[in-house]
Formats: sequence, C-alpha cells, structure tokens
Amino acid sequence: MPILMYHYIAVPPPDADPIRLDLSVSPADFEAQLRYLAEAGYESISLHDLLFHLTIGKPLPPKPIVLTFDDGYLDNYTNAFPLLKKYGFTATFFIITDFVDWGYEEYMTWDQLREMAQAEMEIESHSRDHPDLRGKPLDYLVWQILGPKEAIEAHIGHTVRFFSYPSGRYDEEVVNVLRSAHYWGAVAITQGAGQSSEQPFEFQRIRVRGRYTEEDLACWLDHWLSQ
Repeated sequence: MPILMYHYIAVPPPDADPIRLDLSVSPADFEAQLRYLAEAGYESISLHDLLFHLTIGKPLPPKPIVLTFDDGYLDNYTNAFPLLKKYGFTATFFIITDFVDWGYEEYMTWDQLREMAQAEMEIESHSRDHPDLRGKPLDYLVWQILGPKEAIEAHIGHTVRFFSYPSGRYDEEVVNVLRSAHYWGAVAITQGAGQSSEQPFEFQRIRVRGRYTEEDLACWLDHWLSQ
C-alpha cells in the first residue's frame, strides 16, 4: 500500500539549498505525476481507510494510494489543492500548528485549511513547532502531541487521529504519548509500502523528491510494490 510523501509544491528559489531543492516538486511535475496516477488507475484513499482495511478488512479500490504533505506550506493550498481537485484525488496534510497560529506567510491559514477540509482533504498533526521529539520529558511530549490535536479539532471541527513525526524522529515514549492522546497511527519517513496493522505508528512512505518525473515515480512505485 503506497503512501507518497510530499513537502513543497513549488519551483524553488534561485538560492535554494540542496534540502529545499530535494523537498520541492514543481507544479508542472506534480500535475504530471497526478495525471500518471489517474491514467494508471490509482485511486486515493485516506489514512482512516487504510487503517480500517488493515484492522477490520474494509474494502479498498483495486489500486489504492495515500497522498501526504508534510509541514503545511502555503503552496499546498495555492498549487497542490487545485490540482488534486482537478484530477479527483484527496490527500492528507500534516500541519505545524504554531506556524499557522503565528501567521507565518509561508504556511497555510486556518481559513484555507478549513476550505480544504470541506473538500474532503484530511488535516492532521505534525507537532506544534517541528522539534526532535526523541528523549524529551513527558510534559513536553504532551504539549507537542496533544496541543496540536486540540488546535486542529477546534479550528477544523474533525477529530485528529494521525501524526507525522517531525523529521521522522521518534522513540518508544513518543508512541506511548500518541496512543494515550487517542491517536490511531503515525507516518514515518522509512521508505517502503509494507503497511501493517501491528505497526500503525510506523506507516512507511515513499518520498517524492524534487527531481522526480512521472516516470521516476512510476519506477519507484513498481519497485516498492514488488517488495
């Protein structure tokens, strides 16, 4: 079951460093990838659908795929959202709630996120301010894990059930706090497509890098689905 991981959907600035270049998929490349997925018969599902399939056998379409976006950049609304609607896909957006609250220009607003949620996009948690959560005290973990859940629920009006680990970093205590806060699962940055009901807090993803064309995406999907 492939879960794709995106970040920026934008042409990077001329002075972009290697990390920004790697995280930036241009709108043209993103549209080509969505066109490929649609023509290849993929249908988007939510993380709720995936978990219900793994745990209670909920039926899925023949070629399901989950699209996820980390961090909550503004271009997810201006560039990705219209293209998702154009090609009939839904997606999950993991947001950093303090960056929304503080009105950072590079990040989506609550009004934009509500509009996306009304269009059947899922808005889920990526912590308050994107720290490394490993080895942190319990109170700090609760602040970073429960706080954004409550903020999204208050602003968007739906129950938050999934978490994306900041920079993919977590430990056993982080998972324990997620469970205690009534999260159902989490996505990591481990490459792969082998999801399991026994490890719902370690869903694997396929990172879509900035240099990928639709042909590259097709090759990586074939690779991971054949494992």
